[in-house]
Amino acid sequence: MNSGNTDKVTELTSTDTNGAKPNTDSLEVATKTLKELNDIVKQQVLGRDDVIELAIIALIADGHILLEDFPGSGKTTLAKAMGEAIETRQSTDEPIVPFRRIQFTPDLLPSDITGVPVFDSNSNAVHFHHGPLFAHVVLADEINRTSPKVQSAMLEAMGEKQVTVDNTTYLLDDLFFVIATQNPLDLIGTYPLPTPQLDRFLFKITMDHIDRASELEVLDSYKERRQLTNQHKTVTRSDVLMARSIIDKNVEISAQIKATLVDISRNLRKDDRVLQGNSTRSMVLLLPALQVSAALRQREYVSTEDIELLIPHVLNHRIELAPGVSDIKKILQENMQEPIEKLAKSTLK
Repeated sequence: MNSGNTDKVTELTSTDTNGAKPNTDSLEVATKTLKELNDIVKQQVLGRDDVIELAIIALIADGHILLEDFPGSGKTTLAKAMGEAIETRQSTDEPIVPFRRIQFTPDLLPSDITGVPVFDSNSNAVHFHHGPLFAHVVLADEINRTSPKVQSAMLEAMGEKQVTVDNTTYLLDDLFFVIATQNPLDLIGTYPLPTPQLDRFLFKITMDHIDRASELEVLDSYKERRQLTNQHKTVTRSDVLMARSIIDKNVEISAQIKATLVDISRNLRKDDRVLQGNSTRSMVLLLPALQVSAALRQREYVSTEDIELLIPHVLNHRIELAPGVSDIKKILQENMQEPIEKLAKSTLK
């Protein structure tokens, strides 16, 4: 992936490919928010431009991401930087905070993340004590180490933006973004994520070690970056939700793009190397992400570039391969080739 793409969030061009002058006033407001988010997070997270871009796409597209990583790879820094980039006004009625980190362990209970009713002897009433899920950005650290009961609570939160405690439902905020992690090297004491929950994650991203220059920059600038904490909350919750709405209305997804997604999915399901293909829901979740990717690249329409960039991260955790088959990148590339070529030819007509 080209990490330099995140630097392309500038003013949109004044004309489209046909020479017509589009109405880009609203879209420019959205891309300004994307650029501000990108700039804020990049001050704290070095050498991860591609991951930052995917995280911002998922945030604006109302999705969640699953990171496969190793300890110390920067996942907490990324999630915290995303949370602190969003300025909120807290109230006692809706105690939503920018960022919360949940360390998942085998003895964790659903109430530990959702919250619990608490009896107040002074008022002689029961009040709900909100859990750490009531935040804009939630880091679910080592999510595969917790029990199926807690997984079920997370599934409801991620899928429905709500939690249910003692038969009472409590709504989460419209801006609710989960960054979950799992360690691919350590399988002791883990509970594999069920397929329905995996399907709730828009992207699965593998975080490799950063390059040497970026690693040196991390060491040289750690004091300066530590002082930046809580000083750059320039994007409001309203800005993020407005950008989400504007991009949804102004970035076009053509019928050919949708047909390409369906053809790729059908090719995968027919491939003998694939035991289980991706769901239709995965393509529905992909649509707004493609729109955000297009907006990042100064376009009012989704193109082949957006599909090739995002679809590997959308499908790599949704496809179950046959025994003895492991090269998912090759399988995706082969099944994408014909539909992508067909799409490219249709756009040339």
